[in-house]
Amino acid sequence: MRKLAVFLKPYAIFIAASLFFLVAQALAELNLPNLMAKMVDVGIKNGETPVIARLGATMLAVALVGGISSIMVSFFASRVAAGVTRDVRRAVFSSVIGFSSAETDSFSTASLITRTTNDVNQLLHLILMTLRMMCFAPVMGVGSLILAVRVCPSMSWILALAVGIVVAIIAGIFAVAMPKFRVVQKLVDRLNLVSREHLGGLMVIRAFGTEEFERGRFGKANADLTAVNLFVNRIITVMQPAMSFIMNGICLLIVWVGAREIAASRLLVGDMMAYIQYGMHVVMSFMIVSFLFIMIPRAAVSADRIAEVLGTEVSIANPARPESRDRSKRGLVEFRDVSFRYSGAEGDALRSISFTALPGQTTAFVGATGSGKSTLVNLIPRFYDATAGSVLVDGVDVRALSTGDLRSAIGFVPQKAGLMSGAVSTNLRYGNAGATDAEIGEAARVAQALDFIERLDGAFEAPVAGGGANLSGGQAQRLAIARALVKKPSIYIFDDSFSALDFKTDSALRKALRSYTSDATVLVVAQRIGTVMSADRIVVLDEGRVAGIGTHRELLDSCPLYREIAESQLTGEELA
Repeated sequence: MRKLAVFLKPYAIFIAASLFFLVAQALAELNLPNLMAKMVDVGIKNGETPVIARLGATMLAVALVGGISSIMVSFFASRVAAGVTRDVRRAVFSSVIGFSSAETDSFSTASLITRTTNDVNQLLHLILMTLRMMCFAPVMGVGSLILAVRVCPSMSWILALAVGIVVAIIAGIFAVAMPKFRVVQKLVDRLNLVSREHLGGLMVIRAFGTEEFERGRFGKANADLTAVNLFVNRIITVMQPAMSFIMNGICLLIVWVGAREIAASRLLVGDMMAYIQYGMHVVMSFMIVSFLFIMIPRAAVSADRIAEVLGTEVSIANPARPESRDRSKRGLVEFRDVSFRYSGAEGDALRSISFTALPGQTTAFVGATGSGKSTLVNLIPRFYDATAGSVLVDGVDVRALSTGDLRSAIGFVPQKAGLMSGAVSTNLRYGNAGATDAEIGEAARVAQALDFIERLDGAFEAPVAGGGANLSGGQAQRLAIARALVKKPSIYIFDDSFSALDFKTDSALRKALRSYTSDATVLVVAQRIGTVMSADRIVVLDEGRVAGIGTHRELLDSCPLYREIAESQLTGEELA
């Protein structure tokens, strides 16, 4: 919670204003019972109409002040709560944007979404309740106790009894409910995870007919969350009837004891009515405080989860004094004895990788599934950092470059297209907002996407659903390729980006790419030998090691693994 207090500083004026009006509201509420007692004991008892009118007007003015103060408290509290939670969401999002793949892997996507939404909403409710009641409840409680004792000291034991019972109930509920709040947030994470997997894998679920199994998974996650929520809510629900019972019991006790005091001429009727009001204020104040005590632990859990994200140290950080890329080596990519191991893994995913990719050439990577091809190219834009050795871009170690400068030189096309919701043109300009219509049209033509784009309703202004859900796999891949081409970087990385293309489109795309990227360094990860056989250099990976480097023809003769892969995909005539 203390780590998030910094977000309150910009709203100090609003908080101060809220507290001022809270005190004004409390003082107004405290004066009303006293005025009512005077009206009953002086005005009505003696039949003095002017006194009644004067006291009534005063009560109306005090009530008006209290009402206006209440409105102002709500206004300022809402401003503070909305502003703080907006800033927290922005900070969490900024932190997540800066995460490397290692940090993202340590938090599930569902958990990050929950922390940005549900956990922040918990803070919103806490700030609202705190600012509305933080000063109001203590001032009302303490003030009512003092005024009640002044009215009739002999009945003070009634209020002491009420306070003791209320404190005991709050302590019991607090001890039982608090451990469950952290469980609730974890179960919300679990429910979000199951929901995301279900929605993201609907086609697979339907294809394998596992709807009932998925209903069971969701049902269990939902039932677990419901059970804990019901337990917590039942505990909290006990408070309302308990407090009502206490208030009504105190009211009856005050009337019973007060009647005797009135009969003994030690108490006036109006004072007894005021005492009842003060007693209700005391109980209500403790009830409000109890709600705050219940909200604080739950919000504290959420605050800790948010602070965990904000406090996560990013492993891929910009150097204190970043170097500049060597423009004379523009597009040059070098791996010098590079090894890499994923966090928590028992062995290296890459071992002693060395090669050089030159501008104007295409360097391809092939190998069996899990051989480390995608891992290798992910080291170039620093999605991960090598655990040993050096990766150099434009003659400089990527760890010595700022991530912005490094990634500005790279056009990356991932295995999954990763299109954003918006128009086709918006997606194509994602890496180059200033690209002209002619430039995005040319990139679409090279990526073999122009024909299907022009057939869309609206062409380049046609809508694209999030993730490219309204496009086929091949169409989404071609848009992702065109997006990278529009950026016009010095290095292109195609991470198995042609897998959804038919052979004819694949061939046409590679032919068009060769002339479009003639001055750039092109790195291609592929499963199909037909995609890479025309590359200038092919790097063959086997279980994280380099098994061979050369042209297609050279590797057929020198690398048994490459020949084995080629023979499994190509005919004898194609191999000849």
